[in-house]
Amino acid sequence: MSNEVIIRRYQPADQDIVSDLWSRAARQAHPFLVGEGAGERARVLREVYLVRAENWVAERGGNVVGLLGLLSAGQGEVEVGGLFVAPEAQGAGVGRQLVEHAAARHGALALEVFEENARARRFYARLGFSERGRRTDEDTGHPLVALERAAPLKSVSWLHLREGRLLSVRTRGNDTFYLPGGKYEPGETAREALSRELAEELGLVVPAEELREAFVIHDVAHGKGGRRLHMTCFTGGPQDIAPAPGREIAEYAWFDRREAHERCAPAHRQVVGRLIAQGLMQG
Repeated sequence: MSNEVIIRRYQPADQDIVSDLWSRAARQAHPFLVGEGAGERARVLREVYLVRAENWVAERGGNVVGLLGLLSAGQGEVEVGGLFVAPEAQGAGVGRQLVEHAAARHGALALEVFEENARARRFYARLGFSERGRRTDEDTGHPLVALERAAPLKSVSWLHLREGRLLSVRTRGNDTFYLPGGKYEPGETAREALSRELAEELGLVVPAEELREAFVIHDVAHGKGGRRLHMTCFTGGPQDIAPAPGREIAEYAWFDRREAHERCAPAHRQVVGRLIAQGLMQG
């Protein structure tokens, strides 16, 4: 059975399994709260949060292993009202994927975490959240830490392989190589943005309708002060190409795994790992 994580909308039929997941995860995360995972807090989960919030569940192997609840915080801000992963599924990236799902939908995120929940605070710090304030929770009397994260930079990139080597480009005045592609312009779809970028960077004619989404990479954007990156990768288009670098591109090259790790931006490591797993590059 596949270990791939599938994120989908919460459905009323999920209530029992999600309530049990929340109860077990909450007791593990908040042992300092008396009665956590039961009683009034369980009632509020079922009757308020599962009804009013924008809720998502993560499934792996047909089993629900994560719950994400999103709340409107006003002025366009979205708050992570709850993020819980089944204890037996923790440490496998489910929570990270749920956070990135929320960011892909809504951009900037905010949340509060109990100060005593050191594991959660470390988790959010790794994902680029920073502290913006503190307060005392009125219901429990325990201190809460308010965290926030800016919207990720959204970009598109092209995966073009020649004899198992990955096409990469370097801009002028920069020593680091990136995947061909770039950021969206207003009103563009992802495919339209990539088609335009390939024409501007490498003089290539790659019709948007020939591009096929391969996967999405979440990482730290290189040279952007720790801001997160949401990069949608595409395949497709012509295979026999003769790049003609535009004015911003200093050079292009095809790299193997070692060269990509040594000379390319951090997101390349995830891309190369995916391509190796698919048998398209050598490990």
